[in-house]
Amino acid sequence: MSPSTRSYLQLSPFLLVLLLFVAAPLVFVVVVSVFRYDQFRVIPTFTLENYASVLTSRLTFDLYAQVILLSAITWLGTAVIGFFVAYFLVFHVRNRLLAIGLFLVCTVPFWTSNVIRMISWLPMLGESGVINETLMTLGLIHAPLRFLLFSQFAVVVSYIHLFTIFMIVPVFNSMSRIDKSLLEAAVDAGASRFKTLWLVVLPLTRSGIALGSIFVVTLVMGDFYVVKVMSGGSRASVVSAIYDDVSTLLFPHAAASSVVLMIVITVAIAALMRVVDVRKELVKQG
Repeated sequence: MSPSTRSYLQLSPFLLVLLLFVAAPLVFVVVVSVFRYDQFRVIPTFTLENYASVLTSRLTFDLYAQVILLSAITWLGTAVIGFFVAYFLVFHVRNRLLAIGLFLVCTVPFWTSNVIRMISWLPMLGESGVINETLMTLGLIHAPLRFLLFSQFAVVVSYIHLFTIFMIVPVFNSMSRIDKSLLEAAVDAGASRFKTLWLVVLPLTRSGIALGSIFVVTLVMGDFYVVKVMSGGSRASVVSAIYDDVSTLLFPHAAASSVVLMIVITVAIAALMRVVDVRKELVKQG
């Protein structure tokens, strides 16, 4: 048996799993998206009416504008927090074993359910919650801050809380590969701490930031439960619209919306990959 044949045989179980659980469902969704539906009946006839309905709806553009805004704000918050947490662990904690231990401590809250961690913000942000009660006790406000809960602010806070770990992990991994002598050389050359951070550390962690960005953006764009709960039902998302279509048995329309969302996410990931060649960066770091 030739080496190439042996390699294909070794890959065959993995390829079979991909075909059955990734490729086949995607093909099925695309096929259903061009079917017609009438009075909750799916008619297997080719039509582009579903895509026309999705792409010409004002609601679709409003939902995508909202999810893109939420993705951008969440990405910025997670990127800043994740970068500086990783920077502290890698460059300020001298003991590597202690740094790894603190990194594991950062992951402890994420061992619990996303739903539990999201709901934990309700008693914090409510009108009678901890934050409002503390501020009123200190005399900083005279009435509860209503924007803290059931608002876009609450959605963003929950997203950042839930998804920051997906930024910390790849950034920490990239930073841990940086040779510490590069920072010492930058300091010896007269660079300030900020310039060293901007000109040395940040460029060398591009791959980690890019990977974290892909995780965060796709998670935000694919979510609907956080928006539904933390906004008090006052806001919707692209996925919640798809869920509503499925609930009313409008499967072709839901499939068309899913295909459009998949294309948008793919374009976003491709744009990130154009900015940073993740594979090339990982090879260089390795």
